[in-house]
Amino acid sequence: MASMRFYLFFGFSLYSCIFAAKPESYAALFSFGDSLADTGNTLLSLNGGSSPTGRLPYGETFFHRPTGRFSNGRLVVDFFAQALGVPLLPPYLSTLDGGDDFSKGVNFAVGGATALDSSYFISKGFEQHWTNYSLGVQLEWFHQLLPSLCKPYSDCKEFMKKSMFLVGEIGGNDCNFAFFQGKSTEEVKAFVPSIINTIMKAASEFINEGVETLVIPGNLPIGCSTAYLTMFQTQDKQEYDPDTGCLKRFNDFAIYYNSKLQDAIQVMRQKFPHATTIYADYYNAALRFFKSPEAFGLAKETVHSACCGVGDRYNFNFNRMCGTSGVTACSDPASYISWDGMHLTETAYKFITASLLSGEFTDPPLRLSDHPCPEPDFHIHGCLSSI
Repeated sequence: MASMRFYLFFGFSLYSCIFAAKPESYAALFSFGDSLADTGNTLLSLNGGSSPTGRLPYGETFFHRPTGRFSNGRLVVDFFAQALGVPLLPPYLSTLDGGDDFSKGVNFAVGGATALDSSYFISKGFEQHWTNYSLGVQLEWFHQLLPSLCKPYSDCKEFMKKSMFLVGEIGGNDCNFAFFQGKSTEEVKAFVPSIINTIMKAASEFINEGVETLVIPGNLPIGCSTAYLTMFQTQDKQEYDPDTGCLKRFNDFAIYYNSKLQDAIQVMRQKFPHATTIYADYYNAALRFFKSPEAFGLAKETVHSACCGVGDRYNFNFNRMCGTSGVTACSDPASYISWDGMHLTETAYKFITASLLSGEFTDPPLRLSDHPCPEPDFHIHGCLSSI
């Protein structure tokens, strides 16, 4: 009963945190990235083709219908939009039918997107089976749309100055695809500089357009991912972190990647001192779920399992994924971290967003409200729970 009271208290706390933000703080929100932020571009890009995200149980929790999001409900970008007081971001590809209002922001993220162009991977001998909508393509979309957002066009820099840009998470798929094709840690580390340089180049272009607030997230603890735990499971107990049950070598890689990203962000700050470039620590914000799941109202026994899936140890199978025939979702997604083995549940995204909005896991601290979220009398700090 005590844990339930804790969970409900945090529910009220996050609700207050998200909706305490001043709507006038930012005029618009723009998002770039992959499936962690995609609000429908993948689905729209298929022109009527099939995608699991176009079918239930995707979207069942909040929207009660599939929206093209790779989750059962809202994503980090959705909670950011609510915090800023702007509508949930329409996907860029919906501009083709002219049915959405883009004056408050647009989402350019596409599921499967990489930071590097597909040509880079092909030149390195990779089998290229994922989307071609890289960060470079998303950047082109932004430049194509920009003149229509500012009327007259001369006002664009002022509009950009009042907007927030979420640049990522992007770059994670560059590493995921390499690991899943059997590349070693050292091989993947070799092209981390190219990934980060691509992200920083995009950020520089945004700043040159007038943007003064950018949030650049790091990688999640991929060694805790259901997909990684399934593909690389081993009987060697030394491979696992005893505190989290996650694969140490992949989390160590994520730490390495994030350190290089933070170094690059520091250089960006020196180059563009008038802009605020914020690092969002997805890694540590999420790692706590695996260290202390009960503190977040999550089920310890299913901390590494997918809610929607089939399989043995982790309820995940690459050949029978969520959204395909015969694959069902759990009855209580709010008690799970992983939604479909590759992506998180709405609950997990809420916790991550709340910890970012509190300023605890952003550098410099990101505080969108004059009234900070209440800190509970507990070892977890900040505004951290479900609505």
